[in-house]
Amino acid sequence: MNAVEVRDVVVRYDDFTALDDVSFDLREGEAIGIVGPNGSGKSTLLKTIAGLLVPADGAVAVFGQGPRALAPGSIAYVPQVEAVDWSFPATVRDVVSMGRFPRLSPWQVFGKSDRAAVQAALEAVHMDALADRHIANLSGGQQQRAFVARAIAQQPRLLLLDEPTTGVDHATEEALRTVVRSLVAGGLPVLMTTHDLDRVDAWFDRLLVLDRRVLALGTPHDVAESGAYASIREHTHVHGHMRHDR
Repeated sequence: MNAVEVRDVVVRYDDFTALDDVSFDLREGEAIGIVGPNGSGKSTLLKTIAGLLVPADGAVAVFGQGPRALAPGSIAYVPQVEAVDWSFPATVRDVVSMGRFPRLSPWQVFGKSDRAAVQAALEAVHMDALADRHIANLSGGQQQRAFVARAIAQQPRLLLLDEPTTGVDHATEEALRTVVRSLVAGGLPVLMTTHDLDRVDAWFDRLLVLDRRVLALGTPHDVAESGAYASIREHTHVHGHMRHDR
């Protein structure tokens, strides 16, 4: 069984078609990178697979079910940093601990195994030293790491990452890559959007080029030789990223 099956999906915002006839599969233990220009529908695709958006046409199945039919906590979705309201009063540890709540029954208390999962997730993204800092007092890269840690603590069946390396330095990016590849090696399927085309072969097993439609899908090497990929590189500011993590 495929982890994710997307079939002929169309997503509209009023009269605007954000995704048009999108189809692909994601296997268990596989990471697919999604690349495309701004406005190409990358975030919309992740939200649709997460069950946050409902397609106007077509269908999405996650482990053979609709996303909203899965048990709570099955899908971990990490949005872009700028899409998050940082005004709520919470420490880094509080945010990461939220990843455990979907897995708790109404009568369960936060136990030793939950605390251990939170601590392991903090250490995986090198945020344990900042666990008691207020989330609003972090740099953008640190905030991104905290939300990745929350997703890891959730122990999901599917991980969706929306440009998690934006605003992070090289060391943090490499730490995130190591964590993601370790999760994939353990069988976790991962979908991740990115603007950074330089290291896609190190991050992903396959690469999907999206511009409202699927323009190319294959190994990073094969996609790199396609005309669709060349066009994306031309319109993506790969070397213009600001890396300013504290």
